[in-house]
Amino acid sequence: MNQDLVLASASAIRAEMLRNAAVPHRIVPARIDEDAVRAALAAENASPRDTADALAETKARKAAHKEPGALVLGCDQILACDREVFTKPDSRDAAAEQIRALSGRTHHLLSAAVLYEDGEPVWRHVGVARLTMRDVGEAYLSEYLDRNWPDVATSVGGYKLEREGVRLFTRIEGDHFTILGLPLLELLNHLTLRGFLPS
Repeated sequence: MNQDLVLASASAIRAEMLRNAAVPHRIVPARIDEDAVRAALAAENASPRDTADALAETKARKAAHKEPGALVLGCDQILACDREVFTKPDSRDAAAEQIRALSGRTHHLLSAAVLYEDGEPVWRHVGVARLTMRDVGEAYLSEYLDRNWPDVATSVGGYKLEREGVRLFTRIEGDHFTILGLPLLELLNHLTLRGFLPS
């Protein structure tokens, strides 16, 4: 198929997942004011799932205006513990506070993907993973951040499961790709069904 797939994200891990799956794509990051969108959704008491979906759609819609004729993929990931939503930590102290808040508890990672074509959404999916963090001791937390900050600053929750962050957990339920930030299997299935990828 000659149609382009555009990834409206600057996420290195999402691009790597598409590249590893041999999905041809171009990267055109969509710059949006995520804080403003989140604040508006919070004011409406939107659920974490709706927040992830709305952020992914906002990115896809913005990039789609610049890419007529392309299939544009917007993505976002939300970490929710009960109804509290966590964002990427902006400092080592913030990462430590997040891990303390999640310690000994179960939280959810919601990875949303929305495809836009000709200015309209044509497909969407929100993958959900459930993760239970062990009780993290202060000494280990400090050592963990000594080794992994600032690398984990790009990860919501202050951990990367593909690295040492996996040691923070006792149980993980859900798709590996969803945890990394993209419901890849569902996306590949859709792209194959529509003929973008060969079957």
